[in-house]
Amino acid sequence: MAIDTPSPAQTPGGPIAGPRTIGRLWRDGVARFDGPAYLVEEPDGWRDVSWSEAATAVDELANGLLSMGVGKGDAFAIAGRTRIEWALFDFALALIGAIPVGIYPASSARDSLYIAQHSEAVGVLAEDAEELEKTCDARLDHRLTFAELDQVRARGHEFADRHPGALAAAEAAVGESDVFTYIYTSGTTGRPKGCMILHRNYYEMCAIVGRIESFLIDRDVLLLFLPLAHNFARLIHLLGPYLGYTVAFCPDPQRVSEVLSQVRPTVLPSVPRVYEKMHGAVNAKFAEATGPRRRLIDWALGVGRQASELRRHGRALPRALAVQHRLADRLVYAKVKERLGGRLRFAVSGGAPLAREIGEFFHALDVLVLEGYGLTECTTACAVNRPDRYRFGTVGPAMPGVELRLAGDGELEILSPTIFAGYYKDAEATRAVLTDDGWLRSGDIATIDADGFVSITDRKKDILVTAGGKNIAPQDLENALKGSRYVSQALVVGDRRPYAAALITLEEVEIARWARERGLPEDVAELAEREDVRALVQEAVDTTNDGRSRFEQVKRFSLLPRDFSAEHGEVTPTMKLKRRVCEQHFSDEIERLYAPR
Repeated sequence: MAIDTPSPAQTPGGPIAGPRTIGRLWRDGVARFDGPAYLVEEPDGWRDVSWSEAATAVDELANGLLSMGVGKGDAFAIAGRTRIEWALFDFALALIGAIPVGIYPASSARDSLYIAQHSEAVGVLAEDAEELEKTCDARLDHRLTFAELDQVRARGHEFADRHPGALAAAEAAVGESDVFTYIYTSGTTGRPKGCMILHRNYYEMCAIVGRIESFLIDRDVLLLFLPLAHNFARLIHLLGPYLGYTVAFCPDPQRVSEVLSQVRPTVLPSVPRVYEKMHGAVNAKFAEATGPRRRLIDWALGVGRQASELRRHGRALPRALAVQHRLADRLVYAKVKERLGGRLRFAVSGGAPLAREIGEFFHALDVLVLEGYGLTECTTACAVNRPDRYRFGTVGPAMPGVELRLAGDGELEILSPTIFAGYYKDAEATRAVLTDDGWLRSGDIATIDADGFVSITDRKKDILVTAGGKNIAPQDLENALKGSRYVSQALVVGDRRPYAAALITLEEVEIARWARERGLPEDVAELAEREDVRALVQEAVDTTNDGRSRFEQVKRFSLLPRDFSAEHGEVTPTMKLKRRVCEQHFSDEIERLYAPR
């Protein structure tokens, strides 16, 4: 499938020659770089995978696919965790013009089947038999597991011997206006929609990131644990051969803290939930300190805040403060940074809003978290903070080659060569998000300051309008509530109601520690019923309300007996709340929040 709306491309070296395809991106990277392409964990430790080793695997997989009759325009689903098999198969499909379709490993059988059927996939590559079973009712020509890829490679090797020019001919037939991939939105409301991302869209996305000075470099090591079905992780994976850095795969997000010390990444791409957890853990550790140790921590945080303020404004540290900062680093910051591997240049946060307080907290500990923003519909990102230009609480300025504007109602609109070709089989939804002059409606309410820094206020569809006609942005309140180490998730409600209220879940580790110190049972559901636990959360609510207009304040809250979860269909794979689902599941609790007292 080809979409004809060509646009000029620029790379760090100027205009490019040749088609902007992902196959070409892969070939150029393999030819240019000689360091490790990937790090994979094996039973006896971590192993480097060279570019040449990866290239051989991709060629054999591509030839194997051709031998199976898979070719240009055929959709092929990939369902599995973040592993090298996913990445190499993705490049193999791109070389021959087939269309990869990622499926989240946490997806239900219902959603997996829907994506396989809606995309008209001819096959599925699944991590294991359990994942494969989710699409058993789909009419597929090919069903593979990761364990069978060696057989596909062997078949490809034989096919290449018999048809030495087949792969080159398949690659030559792929154009930059052909569809590279369908990325299905995680679906906070309704069924997921398949975003058609062209080869040139993703090539341009990589080129745009490459033009950001002092950002990602070929000597970097990135730890990737985010699901490859998501556009953020997909960009990190595709940027590897464009910029030449090394990607270390961590299939189990629960092992990130352990793997950080083994891989020692220089850049950590993540979603806010991970930083929220780290923030809570570090704060809890600090809270345990007493006496001289506590005074040392408070002093170091004070020094860090002073240094952070100066650095944010591009100013050098005065000599005395620089000396204090080095001492605080040795005594306090280094211990936190060591938990992140000890050589992190910066971290990146995307996929959902990051609370300003968390960014400021980590920077006071000499850890820079750069927040970015984008949509699948613009092929991942359109704005990001830079290592030398950042403001916490914002998602940074527009990326190179990207234009941003605000509509009359404050909705952020985007124009760039990365705008998608539309939703697969859904022309009506496509028309709804694209303006007549080609701008993408983001669905987010935003502000843009005089220096171009973008702040996302809320999702347009999530804005609450109280019975009194006041507009409330729930995400701002929710982020503030999650600043408490005892709060895991918060959902603010109040649309067409007399006031704002909140459903709040407890942070299991922290509330269990609190209970243990008092000799209490550690069951979260039981703790949620206790008045002294409510008092802990009330402090977070009071802090959140402080300084806000009366109509913005959270008047009542309910402590839920469990966290919102993907198992119950309440959060997306990137931990965004599915508001309507959560409200349905806890409708009784919401009604009680508005019952007369």
